[in-house]
Amino acid sequence: MATRKTAHGEKQGRERSLYMISIAARLAGMHPQTLRIYEQKGLITPARTPKNTRLYSEKDIERLRYIQKLTTELGMNLAGVEKVIELEQKIENLHERIASLREEVESATGRLKDEIEAVHRSYRRELMVLPKNEMTIHKRAAGKRRTAFNDE
Repeated sequence: MATRKTAHGEKQGRERSLYMISIAARLAGMHPQTLRIYEQKGLITPARTPKNTRLYSEKDIERLRYIQKLTTELGMNLAGVEKVIELEQKIENLHERIASLREEVESATGRLKDEIEAVHRSYRRELMVLPKNEMTIHKRAAGKRRTAFNDE
């Protein structure tokens, strides 16, 4: 589901913060203290209410489950998880940059094709057919031919 903002600027969809820490911990299959530790380590950043209550979104819950998978199934420590998440974010940023550059290249290619076509059209207007007797062919000593107009 895509993320949208309402007229009041509230997030909707996967990024809408809905769950307090106890519910988020239950949904992720963790103890609430684990969520606090992950927040201290910078692995997760829940939204906060005006009274400083943590609120977790579906996206946060997915990330908590991913962290749990990395630590329990793959045996990573939290430093390793942090590095994996950092590298995945870099990869995502690079994919976005590649897509942006691809669009720029396609746009520039289109503009260049238009310019080339304009140049080719101008050639057609500038070319003139000369009668054969208007040109003379000069022979060079090396056997190369040179064409010149009679009035030169």
